[in-house]
Amino acid sequence: MARKALLGNLTDSDLRLLRVFRSVAACGGFAAAELELNINRSTISRHIKDLETRLGVTLCRRGRGGFALTNEGAQVLGSAQRMMAAMADFQHEVDELHQRLTGSIAVAIFDKTASNPHCHISRAFARFDEQAPDVHPELYVQPINAIEAGIMEGRFHLGIIPTHRHSSSLEYYRLFDEQMYLYCAANHPLYSPGSDVIDLGAVRGYRYVGIGHHSPNMEITRELGLQRHATAHDQESVALLVLSGKYLGFLPEHYAESFVTRGLIRPVLPAALQYVCEFSAIVRHAPPPTRVVQTLLDALVAVHS
Repeated sequence: MARKALLGNLTDSDLRLLRVFRSVAACGGFAAAELELNINRSTISRHIKDLETRLGVTLCRRGRGGFALTNEGAQVLGSAQRMMAAMADFQHEVDELHQRLTGSIAVAIFDKTASNPHCHISRAFARFDEQAPDVHPELYVQPINAIEAGIMEGRFHLGIIPTHRHSSSLEYYRLFDEQMYLYCAANHPLYSPGSDVIDLGAVRGYRYVGIGHHSPNMEITRELGLQRHATAHDQESVALLVLSGKYLGFLPEHYAESFVTRGLIRPVLPAALQYVCEFSAIVRHAPPPTRVVQTLLDALVAVHS
């Protein structure tokens, strides 16, 4: 039986192969990674094979069934992401010794914030670009739990999330609010004008879609005694199921406005079935933010103050 290869010392070549692997995993396959990496599929395949040989494990399956990471591949990916985040932090710290703002900054944001009139993230990035023009921002849209985990693990430098619980591992900076209402579609029984006379008990009798991870949406769902018949992991998914006419669901007022204007949906009992969601910027409690991260954090707080 052949022995698995031992990695030994990590080389520059290993780092290049790991970066290729990270891009392939992020893109979901070799074909999609061609554009990202600007190298052909056969070269990507060779790089992944070389990395598998170097590590002594199979990282992914590819074939007619599509692309998928193996269990070992998922573990290697997570370790590689944490290592590269640590390397980026080291680079930031070295740059700070020379009072330079360079490198990249990974920011994860909860979805559907751009249309919120109280959200000024774009203004913060404009200010940040003026102060740190040589820094390369990398933006990700992720669920709340993925953002929190990514910040704690060092994969993201800064996150922007609806505040729902506080962790001692994170620092929170309040930014803006978001108004939420319960909506139904035009082909739902509650859409008719006379439906305003119904009460919460009647609303509980209809199918409801809620967010599947811990969030303000999950908390209000429990508080109102609504039973979840479908699960969504972002606002777009909630909107799609509400628009089907088969489900009620909470949506941000600013995001739902275009659907309301077109007569596709309307709020249900808006005086009672609503809540305000508070958004905060989050960073790791320790180590303290680098100058690059602090610069963006200061810009976010300033434009929302």
